[in-house]
Amino acid sequence: MSVLIAIADDHTLLASALSDMIRKFEHYDVLLVAENGRDLLDQLAHSTQLPDILLLDLSMPVMDGFETAIHLRQLYPSIRVLALSMDDREEHIIKIIRDGARGYLLKGCRPAEFRLALDEIMAKGYYYSEFLTTQLIRNLNAPAESIPKPPFALNGRELEFLKIACSELTYTEIADRMCVSPRTVDGYREVIFQKMNVKTRVGMVIEGLRHGLITL
Repeated sequence: MSVLIAIADDHTLLASALSDMIRKFEHYDVLLVAENGRDLLDQLAHSTQLPDILLLDLSMPVMDGFETAIHLRQLYPSIRVLALSMDDREEHIIKIIRDGARGYLLKGCRPAEFRLALDEIMAKGYYYSEFLTTQLIRNLNAPAESIPKPPFALNGRELEFLKIACSELTYTEIADRMCVSPRTVDGYREVIFQKMNVKTRVGMVIEGLRHGLITL
């Protein structure tokens, strides 16, 4: 039986190219193509089958990928969402993962990685490329009571910064929220990066999730 794929992307040419490529993959087929999130939900409501995987563009008119992912998590939790975007901003990666995406691919990826992502999502339930490891996902999915207390020793302001950083706000906007200068926020970030042994905002937030400092 073929794995059924749905595509939600307002770029008709790209959606058509993806459909053609997927149909050349053994054991995969395209169930439906939608122009935006609202169109997708309408088609799903009238479909006798549900897709196994949804390729979801983040930037679409009418209903974007973020809102769509939230609706899918509530209405069709069995559909595995693979975000497909040209946007590599950390805050958007964090947000769509929080909204339920099982993976995140840039549209410039190679066909081999695209096929690997489909295979991994079906086999393991997720594909987060290089910025998340298998062990990290297992820790994220572990019950909260089994997660050990973090050794990071964050102070109150650093913890406040970490919680606000788990959002779409820029560092400048975070500074405004905390009523401090951007330089001070840069200092919080660098201290936390060092304490957590991470190099990116995504890594910082994921470590916070792992250790129960912030919640989804």
